[in-house]
Amino acid sequence: MNKESGFKWKLGMFVIIGLVLFAGTIFFIGKQKNLFGSTFRLHAQFKTVSGLKVGNNVRFSGINIGTVEAIQLINDTAVKVDLLIKKEIQQFIKTDATAGIGSDGLMGDKILTISPGSIASNSSVKDNAQIGSKKAVEMEDVMTSVKTSVDNAGIITAQLAQFAYKMNNSNGALSKLMTDADFSNSLKGTLANLETSSGQFAKFTTKMNDGKGALSKMVSDEKFGKTLDSTMANLQAGTKGLSENMEAAKHNFLLKGFFKKKQREEAKKAAALKKQEQQKKKADLLNEDDGKKDGEKNPGNAKDSTKNR
Repeated sequence: MNKESGFKWKLGMFVIIGLVLFAGTIFFIGKQKNLFGSTFRLHAQFKTVSGLKVGNNVRFSGINIGTVEAIQLINDTAVKVDLLIKKEIQQFIKTDATAGIGSDGLMGDKILTISPGSIASNSSVKDNAQIGSKKAVEMEDVMTSVKTSVDNAGIITAQLAQFAYKMNNSNGALSKLMTDADFSNSLKGTLANLETSSGQFAKFTTKMNDGKGALSKMVSDEKFGKTLDSTMANLQAGTKGLSENMEAAKHNFLLKGFFKKKQREEAKKAAALKKQEQQKKKADLLNEDDGKKDGEKNPGNAKDSTKNR
């Protein structure tokens, strides 16, 4: 009798513990799925849900606020997603909020995220309202982008290797700059000379701007410039008058003989030069005729001379 009562007591305890655990599990799951609290529904449409499933979490500002209640294919370009969300969150979700699909971590389950609307919008969403959506980030697109980046990195490394090879084996200016000591020293000397020249030019421009030298005054002093213009005009007028005086002196009976004698001497020099040129031309022609005659008499010598030429 005692053994039977003890067995019943143990069985009753086991049943009670099982019921408590079952009730706790139901309560926990119901709480996660918003089965026992006040809720409202929202809808969103996507071109693709990217692996989203019924029961996945809905997040708002990083907080779980509900679950995905249903996913319905409307047509070949639209998928309707029904969301079950806690009632107390409704006041924070504005009419211009948008829904997107992401991942819970790098390789986690898909989740639906609701992005807050603008601050300017004061009206909250209503029950069974539809909110906007944005395109989900596809893993295929990510992998394509990664592949493109890897391909570009391969091209860049190949070009860098080619550049390094040319730097070590070519005769270009940059290669010589890094490997040829003489070229490097020459370039250093050129840069030093350039630096010296630039320093001298800086001094020159400083002196030009201080207004002391004649060249500086010519550039910057308006009064000096006018004086120089006047001097040049007077000099031009003087040279013109001197030319006129020389022409008048040529016709003066006292100096006329001197200028005629000078003209006769210049004419004699010109005639002598002309005669020398004519004699030179005749000598060249005679030399050419003698060469032709020798070639006709001795053809072999002519060929040899031609070869030698």
